[in-house]
Amino acid sequence: MADATKTIRVVELFAGVGGFRVGLERCSKAAFRTVWANQWEPGQRGQWAYQCYTKQFGAQANCVNTDIATVIDDVPAHDLLVGGFPCQDYSVASTGAKGIEGKKGVLWWSIDAIIQKRRPSYVLLENVDRLLKSPAKQRGRDFGIILKCLHDRGYGVEWRVINAADYGNVQRRRRTFIFAYRDTTAQYGRAAQALSADGALPWIAQQGFFAQAFPVDAQPDGKKKPTTVDLGGYADLVAVTNDFQAAFRNAGVMHGGRVYSAELRPAYTGRCGLLGDVVTDAPVPDRYFIPDDQREKWVYLKGAKRIERVSKQGFAYRFVEGTIAFPDPLDRPARTMLTSEGTTNRSTHIICDRQTGRLRRLTPEECEQINGFPPGWTDTGMPERQRYFIMGNALVVPLVERMGAQLLSSL
Repeated sequence: MADATKTIRVVELFAGVGGFRVGLERCSKAAFRTVWANQWEPGQRGQWAYQCYTKQFGAQANCVNTDIATVIDDVPAHDLLVGGFPCQDYSVASTGAKGIEGKKGVLWWSIDAIIQKRRPSYVLLENVDRLLKSPAKQRGRDFGIILKCLHDRGYGVEWRVINAADYGNVQRRRRTFIFAYRDTTAQYGRAAQALSADGALPWIAQQGFFAQAFPVDAQPDGKKKPTTVDLGGYADLVAVTNDFQAAFRNAGVMHGGRVYSAELRPAYTGRCGLLGDVVTDAPVPDRYFIPDDQREKWVYLKGAKRIERVSKQGFAYRFVEGTIAFPDPLDRPARTMLTSEGTTNRSTHIICDRQTGRLRRLTPEECEQINGFPPGWTDTGMPERQRYFIMGNALVVPLVERMGAQLLSSL
């Protein structure tokens, strides 16, 4: 049961405009207190996400606007480390002094350094769904490195690939969430007992962190067999880099170096969120509408294509794209929103305006609501193009809210 008097000190890395913080504070502002945050966009003069974060959270923002790798020693003690980090090449190599060194500039190693230094009780991270399969030439290696790091630091781990629309949200957005808990926590002890008594499948399908927050069928999808890995067979991260390969499914657990994963299907019975839920009935400024002379261009962008091309190396190939609905239906969840949203791009949502019947782009406020932010959250003086870009990078906030509630119930 949750401890109503417990204050969880949070550090938010790669904070963007505060998706983790908004979700956790929406769950319980009294329980979750952000003591430090970091947001830095390399090469961006305006630092728009940082400006939005500090304006929205005011004097209590506690946000540092510099490269995280340069301020690791400044990160204070905390209970929960959160952040969304990019999918990159996490491989390592032996140094001349027989130490181990990760690729420079890769943000995972900053996360790992903070975990080693501060030893938070819990870690909650977000990444793209392809993390489980990268790199293409050695499937699963990068995620294997992350699991090995967390195992070596004394953590148990659960993960789940969650499509936000599968749990009632407005957007079809698939992301990998990783929840790690230190070996001193009650969650670690519960996992150890349950895994020993019942095996791994009941834990990831019914008893564990993600299973309780995001229900699934008790039995895995039969099309993809569960997989197991023993990280204890790898001496260090160099061995994982050189030799590791595994098929990770969309849900799994690692405990004591032993990894089990299975393909699980959502078992949500509530109302499905629809794009029409966030589309305004009010008048929309004319700049969002598609001019008649551009309609043909949009039809082409959204349509199917089979184009013969030649690569730079001189090889002929066929470029193929499928059809995207045009306009986007309001009685279905939105497609995955990308950073190109709002531009003249195939991925941009085009809808039929409710008041005029004309075709138009979504407004920034509608995009914010697709991700579960309050409308106007990014209306803090940044260019409109940046408002779209930031929402293309953002979390779906209600998912974090659910995870916060589950964490409180696990204390």
